Amino acid sequence: MLRKMIWQAADFSGVEVLTYCILSNHFHVLVRVPERDSLSDGELLRRYSVLYPQPTKYQEASVRVLEQLLASGGDEAEVVRQRLLMRMGDVSEFMKTLKQRFSIWFNSTHQRYGTLWAERFKSVLVEGRGNPLQTMAAYIDLNPVRAGLVQDPKDYRFCGYAEAVAGNKLARHGLWQVWADWLGRQRGESRSPDLGGALESHRMFLFGKGADLRVVREEVVRMIEAEQGRLPAATVLRCRVRYFTDGAVLGSAEFVRGYVDAWQITRKRKYPLKVNVMKGGEWGDLAVIQGLRRQVFG
Repeated sequence: MLRKMIWQAADFSGVEVLTYCILSNHFHVLVRVPERDSLSDGELLRRYSVLYPQPTKYQEASVRVLEQLLASGGDEAEVVRQRLLMRMGDVSEFMKTLKQRFSIWFNSTHQRYGTLWAERFKSVLVEGRGNPLQTMAAYIDLNPVRAGLVQDPKDYRFCGYAEAVAGNKLARHGLWQVWADWLGRQRGESRSPDLGGALESHRMFLFGKGADLRVVREEVVRMIEAEQGRLPAATVLRCRVRYFTDGAVLGSAEFVRGYVDAWQITRKRKYPLKVNVMKGGEWGDLAVIQGLRRQVFG
C-alpha cells in the first residue's frame, strides 16, 4: 500500500519519483521537484482525483463540488485553487500527503489510532545529474542488500530498481532520468529515453567492476578508518554511509558551495560553513555541506 501511495502522492504533488526503497521500519525516496508551473483547472481536478482511485460516494461528491467551485470563478474559487497549488511542487508537501494518507490507512487497517511516524523525515538536497544522482540512487536501491534481505536488489519487491526490471514504466523512466545526461554524453545523443541503457548502466554501478560484494562491515570500517584505505563505491555502498542521510547537500564541490550561505542562514549557524569532501571510499567528485562529527559509517 505504501508503494502504491508513493506513486499516487507523487502524481498529485507533481514531483517525479526516480527510485525508492521501503523497509520494515523506514523508507527512502529520491524525487525530482520541477519548477512550479501554472496548472489548468482540468489538471488540478485530475491530480485531486488521483488521490481517490476508487472513491466513496462522499469522495465522488467532493470532486464534483470542487469542479463546480472552480468553474464558478470568483474569489472563493481562487482561494481553493491557490490552496491546491500550495500542496504541489514541494517535497515537504509531498511527504506530508504521503505520510498522512498512509497513517490513515494503516490505523484503520490495524485498529489503532494516533501518530504512526516517529519523527520528521530527513532530507538531502542532491545535485540532479551525473555521479551525485547516480550514487544516491544506487545507495537507495541497495538498502535491501545492506539489510541482508537479498543478494540482488532486483529480487526485492519494494524498491524502484526491482519495479524497473519488472517493467513498470514509471520506475523505468525514473532510472532513465538518473542516467539520461551520462548516456547522452557517452553516445552523443539527445535526451530521448533509452530505458534499456539506463537499466544496464544502473546495474553496472550497483555491482561495480572488480568490487568485493561479500562485504563484512567491520572489515570495511577497519580498512577505511584505521588503515586509511579507499574501497570502490560499489563495495562501500553495501554499508550504511551516513553522508547519504545526514549530509544535507550532496553533489560536486561547486554545487555544494552554491548552497553554503543559504544553509548557514536557515540553520542560524554562527560560523561560516565549508565544503566537505566525502571520505571512506572512491566517491569521485562527491562533496557534502554537513561534515560528520562521528564516524562515516552508521
